[in-house]
Amino acid sequence: MAELKSFSPDEISRHATTQDCWLSIGGKVYDVTDFLEEHPGGEHVILHESGSGDATQAFEEVGHSSAAISSMKSYLIGTVEGYISGDQKPSKPATTAYREQAPSYSFSDYLLPLLVLVVASAAWYYLTFYSKTKA
Repeated sequence: MAELKSFSPDEISRHATTQDCWLSIGGKVYDVTDFLEEHPGGEHVILHESGSGDATQAFEEVGHSSAAISSMKSYLIGTVEGYISGDQKPSKPATTAYREQAPSYSFSDYLLPLLVLVVASAAWYYLTFYSKTKA
């Protein structure tokens, strides 16, 4: 099979009309212009995804049949430049500015529940012992 041409995401996003429609799914680029009218979900679904960039998530969420997936091969025209699959992890983190940390709790986070517990205990004590003696 011949080497597939590589397309930038910007170039792919310029093909989002009924006369010229490309989709990016899983790092591959498909020219689905001829398929628009045949799509069971309607052409508007494909047009929306072609204009939004990567259609991988939307494609996978629908749960296409194996026949639909195998027919995609006939529309394949290339790959996306610099595509990194969601399954692959980059060798180094893209940024170190944000690191997920465990939440930290302070004394004031426990103060309100403690106060509610004290008030509830005092109310129970009062209603149990003092209200019976006065009645």
